[in-house]
Amino acid sequence: MSVQIRIQDNRKEIKEHGDYAFPVNVCVETIQQYEQGRFLWHWHPEIELTWIMSGEMEYRVNDSVYYLKEGEGLFGNSNTLHSGYQVDKKNCSYLSVTFHPRFLYGYESSILQTKYVDFITGNDGWASLKLEKDVGWQREVIDQMKMIYGLTPEKTVDYELRVHILLLEIWQKFYHYFHALPEQSRQPPNSLQRLRDIIGYLQEHYDQNVSLEDVAGQVNICKSECCRFFKKHMNMTIMEYLMYLRIQNSLPLLRCGESITRTAQMTGFSSSAYYGQIFKRYMKCTPREYRARKSVSRPEI
Repeated sequence: MSVQIRIQDNRKEIKEHGDYAFPVNVCVETIQQYEQGRFLWHWHPEIELTWIMSGEMEYRVNDSVYYLKEGEGLFGNSNTLHSGYQVDKKNCSYLSVTFHPRFLYGYESSILQTKYVDFITGNDGWASLKLEKDVGWQREVIDQMKMIYGLTPEKTVDYELRVHILLLEIWQKFYHYFHALPEQSRQPPNSLQRLRDIIGYLQEHYDQNVSLEDVAGQVNICKSECCRFFKKHMNMTIMEYLMYLRIQNSLPLLRCGESITRTAQMTGFSSSAYYGQIFKRYMKCTPREYRARKSVSRPEI
């Protein structure tokens, strides 16, 4: 059964990436396991490393778009907004290594935190970095991710220690790279917070009657500039994104057997007929057909 990332109203992912004792999660995923071959915009305090094992994927981090192919990777910084999409309706298998920054530095205010970790995680301008196979140090990072993957199935007696060592070696390479960048690159982009505010507002109010004027008012710009800005960074209009959010949030309700009329009302649609029209555009089937496939239906109310 297809799944979708669960998020809070502020877009934070509802998922434990490891636990307090070992805040690391290593897993293999496929893009087609998610509804519509994409996972929702979300963020988490953990750092995420991605290695494409097969296929390719469009990966978005804040206002950057990456097309990742087999063998390539991506560094995603702490607290960054990110989402992923299948390319040409083909599947993509990828390794995700997600870990909390404190796993690197151990205890608060240590020099490992203040000098080496906060230097990178505290800069919104360094939200992500594509890892290329033909760049020496980046290829080494990918190889070390493969080593972590190779450790995972058996979990040897010193598994946690070996993962820790490999992640520290990877972080050392990132530190040298970012430390060598010009001073001006260390300033976060001014547009980042504006994009976060717009997406946050839409995700918190998708079930209400949202107008373009409402959205523009949240970031204190005119309606036309707001629409242009969003389309530039997201490659879709505000209303397209709003419809996508509404459909995505309606899917769990249908799977639980909620009525189509009630589902439409709960996700911001003016009528069940309009909901059905938009649903079919995105899901290539009717809400009734989807619910029949995904859940045990109950009588329509």
